[in-house]
Amino acid sequence: QVQLVESGGGLVQPGGSLRLSCAASGFTFSSYAMSWVRQAPGKGLEWVSDINSGDGYIYYAHSVKGRFTISRDSAKNTVYLQMNSLKPEDTAVYYCNADKKSPVRVIYWGQGTQVTVSS
Repeated sequence: QVQLVESGGGLVQPGGSLRLSCAASGFTFSSYAMSWVRQAPGKGLEWVSDINSGDGYIYYAHSVKGRFTISRDSAKNTVYLQMNSLKPEDTAVYYCNADKKSPVRVIYWGQGTQVTVSS
């Protein structure tokens, strides 16, 4: 059974930090690129960051570059998102996503974790 379980969300003041975790099971973690995607209240999905399988290449959305850091631990089948200098506009539900493009496109989603940045 495939599972992506996010944790680490919560309420934090502006300028604060949180670390999100996404624990994966039921599939070959090392074969999948891992991403974080968020959805702010009343808005659509926004891609935040991803980290490739294999070469581990990393990408960030412009809105979070320099503040967020994505990483993956293959021994623990877990991907992390370290979020620093948080802003109210970072408030959203954060979803973890696993994506394998070949030979057949396969995408798995977690259930999400709420991050609220407010004073």
